[in-house]
Amino acid sequence: MAKLSTLFYRLFFFLVCFSHDPSSYANAIFKVYNVINYGAKPDGITDSTLGFLNAWGAACASVNSTIITVPKGTYALASLAFKGEHCKSSGITFRIDGTLVAKADYRVLAQPNTWLSFEAVTGVSIVGGTLDAKGPPLWACKAATTNCPTGATTLTFTNSKKIRIEGLMSENSQMFHIVFNGCQNVHVERVKIMAAGDSPNTDGIHVQLSQDVTIMKSTIKTGDDCISIGPGTKNLWIERVRCGPGHGISIGSLAKEMEEAGVENVTVRKAVFVGTQNGLRIKSWARPSNGFVQRVRFLGALMKNVQNPILIDQSYCPHNINCPSQVSGVKVSNVMYRGIRGTSATQIAIKFDCSSKNPCSGIRLENVNLTCPNQVAQSFCTNAIGKNLGLVQPKSCL
Repeated sequence: MAKLSTLFYRLFFFLVCFSHDPSSYANAIFKVYNVINYGAKPDGITDSTLGFLNAWGAACASVNSTIITVPKGTYALASLAFKGEHCKSSGITFRIDGTLVAKADYRVLAQPNTWLSFEAVTGVSIVGGTLDAKGPPLWACKAATTNCPTGATTLTFTNSKKIRIEGLMSENSQMFHIVFNGCQNVHVERVKIMAAGDSPNTDGIHVQLSQDVTIMKSTIKTGDDCISIGPGTKNLWIERVRCGPGHGISIGSLAKEMEEAGVENVTVRKAVFVGTQNGLRIKSWARPSNGFVQRVRFLGALMKNVQNPILIDQSYCPHNINCPSQVSGVKVSNVMYRGIRGTSATQIAIKFDCSSKNPCSGIRLENVNLTCPNQVAQSFCTNAIGKNLGLVQPKSCL
């Protein structure tokens, strides 16, 4: 009976969040806070930062589950930090029907390095809405000179639990779009991420030091990794993500530090890559580290004109700084590629460039069919140990 009650509660909560006109009965159960009532202005000009913070403060003080509503319109916001240390509410949902925009001057967000951040929160959901970080002027600055701010991540969750993001659009981020750092129990679904294909460091979703994270049914078009997976990631499930333009789905870069948490239990299922620089990539710097990658499954991916469909690169050393003549200490093991198909834009469709100190082991290719339209596709292996099952095209070098 307890399980039925929980199911009913979740179903009812879902209907409330996704109804365009929550009923008075729903409002009686979930305390609703409208950001306009706290000073926010949907005119796209007035600074609404304080209105959002005041609405958050009121929602946090409630002992009930709460909904913060953001009606249609455009809301100009400076950097915001939503902190959960003293929240009494058991769950706070942002229901966003409008668009949140950063200030036009990209230097406004230069110091905090994050536009919208959630710190030490539990049970926060973001449903719907658009986040526009106004990144193009900063991208142009970086293309013209080196004297530019680094830029800000659009949305960051740090040391948080039970996070849900659904139906959100993030566009024109200055840097990364969405970051989860030190989080547990995260669900991301039906998210759209948009940035120009040449925009610098605009990773779509970055996960690090986090566990039990699900990302599914999302579209990511950006200038860097569609999804990047950093140290300390455990139990990550990615399914039905469409990537392109971008640099693909990447585990790494790893080996940035000698003492580094490993990556384990990662599944990428039914991803589609269109015109990306990479498809499924594991990347580590060529320098000492006690990090590792283990128990990874890449299942049912489709490649369309991808430069490096399958890639393990443990010789990563951009600009030949702090890594020449060294080898990666990261241990890569137990990685499966099953049902990978499509076209490679280059002749080397499968490349395993592994560490001479810690050769890749337990690599498994099963029913892989990658072709190159203008030449015979090939595979390349260095320090890689594994086996092949079923059809493997191009011919495996394992």
